[in-house]
Amino acid sequence: MLMAIDPGTTESAYVIYDRGKFIDFDKVVNEELLTRLDAYVGPVVIEMVACYGMPVGAEVFETCVWIGRMIEHAGVLNVDRMKRNEVKMALCHRTKGVNDAVIRQALIDMFGPSKEIAIGKKKSPGPLFGMSGDVWQAAALAVAFDLKTVAQELR
Repeated sequence: MLMAIDPGTTESAYVIYDRGKFIDFDKVVNEELLTRLDAYVGPVVIEMVACYGMPVGAEVFETCVWIGRMIEHAGVLNVDRMKRNEVKMALCHRTKGVNDAVIRQALIDMFGPSKEIAIGKKKSPGPLFGMSGDVWQAAALAVAFDLKTVAQELR
């Protein structure tokens, strides 16, 4: 099982992912996520901030502080980091023009073939049922990291 985290300044989204299935997911306050990381045994991947030549504000630096704390609580040897552009390349095979909506659609296509199958409804939930907001980005991170890991194993 893999925990993937989309970090934020006060709240972070996470998923627990295992061989193509989402076991658990949520968006929680960062302090609660640290507690969950203390109890979690297994690999963790965190979306890492990256510089793309634009100025950044205090929120980016605050997120970096939380990433460091998450790494500490998960155990340095258990954690990998993956940049957003790596996620875009893994799921969409390009970075240009790829936003949250495009990534969400790529996940629906992977777990679909249609939204009705991938997400489903309350009576017949699909593998992505219940995901919203930043959880989609944590899910994308999990899938991208899994694809990267499988590709490395095949080499």
